[in-house]
Amino acid sequence: MAIPLLSYSPSSQNVRVTGYDVPGDDQPRIFSSDNLLSPSDMDTLIEAAYRQLFFHAFAADREPFLESQLRSGQITVRDFVRGLLLSNTYKRSFYDLNSNYRFVEQTVQRVLGRDVFNEREKIAWSIVVATQGLKGFVDQLLNSQEYLDAFGDSIVPYQRRRSLPGRTQGDLPFNIKSPRYDEYYRRKLGFPQMIWQNATRSYKPQDQQAKPGDPANFLSMARSIDPKANPPQRLSALNVDFLNRVPYRK
Repeated sequence: MAIPLLSYSPSSQNVRVTGYDVPGDDQPRIFSSDNLLSPSDMDTLIEAAYRQLFFHAFAADREPFLESQLRSGQITVRDFVRGLLLSNTYKRSFYDLNSNYRFVEQTVQRVLGRDVFNEREKIAWSIVVATQGLKGFVDQLLNSQEYLDAFGDSIVPYQRRRSLPGRTQGDLPFNIKSPRYDEYYRRKLGFPQMIWQNATRSYKPQDQQAKPGDPANFLSMARSIDPKANPPQRLSALNVDFLNRVPYRK
């Protein structure tokens, strides 16, 4: 018998109020399958889903079978997101390299588009991961009322309400605020590493760089030339016979 999800409450009353967002640079772009006008729009939607979950998908990380099903209309965007969360790439990159608490935090950020409310919510979802596995955890997230109200079946998840009132700068993106590797695994893998360079690199602005044809470009070549010339003769005035050297008429 599966353990029911523990109850948790938001840490602030503001999350229960529908926010009024003023459009701006921090306003997220919404990708939905309801308003696709061309095949290129579907490509953009798929790339947005990969970027939201994987941050960047290499050729080996892509799921061509799921993409084909989504293009043909056999599955919805929510099913496509479920397939990416259950893929080997997501499991290998997030589930295998983090504890359950951090894995829950990263997945909630990417799927529900918000941070976890508090430690109680993190513990509640961690129990689901421990008792029902990765598939049960993903199914409960995607079937939750919060996800259905925010994204439904046709919208790619995105980071919600980055712009907060009273602040000049919005929240950082999740992929920057919560890196893929935990601190324990960063130490285990040996990074970040401090690399010291012997030579100091300097930066020269583009307007100060030598243009084609500038003599400064040939300075190193001119310095590399080592001409071999005859050394000048060294004569002393004491050894010169001036009487015989001076021309005179005979």
